Amino acid sequence: MTDFAPSSDLSADLANADLMDRVYRYQRHVYDLTRKYYLLGRDQLIAGLQPPTRGHVLEIGCGTGRNLIAAARAYPRAQFYGVDISQAMLETARVNIARAGLSGRIRLAQGAAADFDASALFGRPVFDRVFFSYALSMIPPWRQALEQGISVLAPGGRLQVVDFGRQERLPRAFKGLLHAWLKRFHVTPRAAMREVLESLAARHDAALEVTPMYRGYAWYGELRA
Repeated sequence: MTDFAPSSDLSADLANADLMDRVYRYQRHVYDLTRKYYLLGRDQLIAGLQPPTRGHVLEIGCGTGRNLIAAARAYPRAQFYGVDISQAMLETARVNIARAGLSGRIRLAQGAAADFDASALFGRPVFDRVFFSYALSMIPPWRQALEQGISVLAPGGRLQVVDFGRQERLPRAFKGLLHAWLKRFHVTPRAAMREVLESLAARHDAALEVTPMYRGYAWYGELRA
């Protein structure tokens, strides 16, 4: 059963859910095949999760379930959870997870990334690992989504992020073409991600590491509570 967490701005959440469903209604069937060529750094994030035995891992903006399946295979003693605002994506994720034989270890729910009730959706308020994989660039209230992520992080847990960077060491022409292509899919690289993560870490007394990848094509951030 799919739940939907109440939001402080329900109209905006519903509008975004409708947009994501329209954008990915057909793309979701080929999403993983096409995105593997330019969503770089996802597997490095999964390799760095290292959840504790019998730990709990949440992906915010889980899409087709690709990352959750890979992580569940890599860490067979952990439990996994995914939340996404797109019902269309969640339908595909459920099929993929069932096909992988992992329905017993991965739970999904529909909800807004910036405002969901983890206890209502999953029966638990906090998680040992929370991660975003190329989701912040698709979430309009992305700063609030990061706040939400740290709010459901267990003591001693880690919030991990990989997404498009500033492409600071790549040719300007390449950067222009990339941004034009991403705009077609309502994807906006968050140039201020480092600064927002630094502010978040300072306010929550957390350690932070931000690493540019592939000459700034992507950034990886890890916040330790």
